[in-house]
Amino acid sequence: MDHSKAFRIMQQADKLAEFTSMQGGLTRTYLSAQHKQAHQQLANWMTSAGLTTWQDSVGNQWGRKAASNLDAPILILGSHSDTVADAGKYDGNLGVLLAISALEQLQDVEFPFHIDVVAFADEEGTRFDTTLIGSSAVAGIFDPRWLAIEDGEQISMAQAMQTFGLDPQQAGKDRLACEKVLAYLEVHIEQGPVLEAADRAVGVVTGIAGAKRYQLSVKGMAGHAGTVPIGMRADAMCGAAQMTSAIEAYAKQHNLVATVGKCDVVSGSVNVIPGEVNFTLDIRSLEQDSLEKACDDLLTELSVIAEQRGLTFAHQLFYQAQAVPCSERLQQAWGDVVAKVTDKSVTFLPSGAGHDALAMAHLTEVGMLFVRCEKGISHHPLESVMQEDVAVALECTKQMLLAQLRAYGDQSDQ
Repeated sequence: MDHSKAFRIMQQADKLAEFTSMQGGLTRTYLSAQHKQAHQQLANWMTSAGLTTWQDSVGNQWGRKAASNLDAPILILGSHSDTVADAGKYDGNLGVLLAISALEQLQDVEFPFHIDVVAFADEEGTRFDTTLIGSSAVAGIFDPRWLAIEDGEQISMAQAMQTFGLDPQQAGKDRLACEKVLAYLEVHIEQGPVLEAADRAVGVVTGIAGAKRYQLSVKGMAGHAGTVPIGMRADAMCGAAQMTSAIEAYAKQHNLVATVGKCDVVSGSVNVIPGEVNFTLDIRSLEQDSLEKACDDLLTELSVIAEQRGLTFAHQLFYQAQAVPCSERLQQAWGDVVAKVTDKSVTFLPSGAGHDALAMAHLTEVGMLFVRCEKGISHHPLESVMQEDVAVALECTKQMLLAQLRAYGDQSDQ
């Protein structure tokens, strides 16, 4: 394993972290000036690795190791280059840098298919409260209605695209055709503690959890905190609190995750009984049927709680993503590579977080490799990976590409 290449990847991650709109931290959002700067830097590294580069209709940055046959199919490696607010250096970015480095080491190997590296421009959705814009466009599921969504400064996505140098009318029109794509491979930090607990540098992803997100509203009756007896109140906050406890209990009982991430007491005051509370619910499961049942069960249970307390309950679904199993063929291929590189048993694990592979699964089969991160911390400045693990991930990525070359040759001989 080449630790010097891993060290350079760590340096490149440091360099990308300089393209930020946040003083003293890392925030890089879709179609921002910092996004353009980061992609120009990635393009330079792609060129140095012997790749041809281009930008697509939604701002994704591409690099290609081309086959001699221009009509050859495409194997895609990628991850995202945007970040959450006050982010770590490795979420998304590490996967892009690993792919570029692996192809640089394979410059002299001739492949019968194109190998494309893509830095997806918007996976996090930080700026427009969207997710997977870049990969959705590639996979052919870009929704033109997204162009009208505005950021916190009332700038629409269409306007931001124009400022960036893109034509919003062309967004998603350069989608790839399913028959032209062999597979999508993504390397990503785990964002969880499983690999660290198992003492493994990398692990093979079995699937990505489906998710649904709801905006919930509980309405009661505001009143004076000192004059309305407890038994005569319609307290929206107490109702929301009971609902939150019910959500947690259901998730524990049914082996899934559910989170109340935001909670707002409308016109709240220290001496006023809360009359209205708005909060969010995020539910995830690897089994789509379990996710659907959980949503139905919980919404029913929350409605019953509201009725028992004399409250009004309303809900609105504002995001959903189907659960995606990773390709069994690619899981096995990653597993064989990991076993060969590490000489250890392979850890197979699910992903509770969403990734660009969710969108790319609409286009082709997907396979993912996770890299251990310290204490499972992600979406935070303390996000950290070890150089030794990056070296392992790099060697696994390179060997995976060579494995796909052999598999393609075997398929062609049949």
